[in-house]
Amino acid sequence: MSTLTYAARDSMTMLRRNLKHAVRYPSVGLAAALTPIMMLLLFVYAFGDAIGAGMGGGRDAYLTYLTPGVIIMGVAAGSMSTSIAVCTDMTEGIINRFRTMNIARSSFLTGHVIGSVVQTMLSAVLVVAVAVALGFRSAATPWEWLAAAGLLTAVAWAVTWLSTALGLLSKTVESASNKPLLVQFLPLLGSAFVPAGSMSPGLRWFAENQPFTPVTETLRGLLCGSAIGSAGWISLAWCAGVSLIGYVWSRSLFARTTRY
Repeated sequence: MSTLTYAARDSMTMLRRNLKHAVRYPSVGLAAALTPIMMLLLFVYAFGDAIGAGMGGGRDAYLTYLTPGVIIMGVAAGSMSTSIAVCTDMTEGIINRFRTMNIARSSFLTGHVIGSVVQTMLSAVLVVAVAVALGFRSAATPWEWLAAAGLLTAVAWAVTWLSTALGLLSKTVESASNKPLLVQFLPLLGSAFVPAGSMSPGLRWFAENQPFTPVTETLRGLLCGSAIGSAGWISLAWCAGVSLIGYVWSRSLFARTTRY
């Protein structure tokens, strides 16, 4: 078999290992899924009438506006579990055993990243299911749903590589759980919960120029029919850039830390 075939085989083995860990220890993954659901319930039922009225609608209109932003927040929240899982492997000694085995060097990181993306997408499905139960309805075509799934996968891929680097950078599991918090809550400072145009000038500038705002607007356009404009291409550019940074940073930290 070729080197690429060996690497793919070993990556699948690591992927199965990470998914089994997620099934056996579901608390971290459930926490990542429950955070956006709790935010959805809080904002819809506590603030939905007031914010919806300010936007020219009611609670149902605000639910339609809010759901894409909460889905993006859920994808970002999945980054915490990646950071914790990577840090746990690096600090509890299993990586030393891997170094003695004839496995592809890249499979350790690849297995973690793909496993996290799978878990994150399952969490996104759960958030959509809860939103639908609350009354969210989308007029998106099957192709638009497929495009939305592709966008969410690209975002999950990007933030997961970044979180992998943060996990490698952490010395303890506690610090690994804290480092991705900025990524997790960055959608709050975008257009996820309220339009960027309603913010104060300084915060509005930040909201309009951070990566999660074009991503949220693209997903909102796909699911709710609002205008996307250039947000789609900007979203893909952000995803590609963050993925590249996270990948290069992760590979560098892994090589330097393990000499593997």
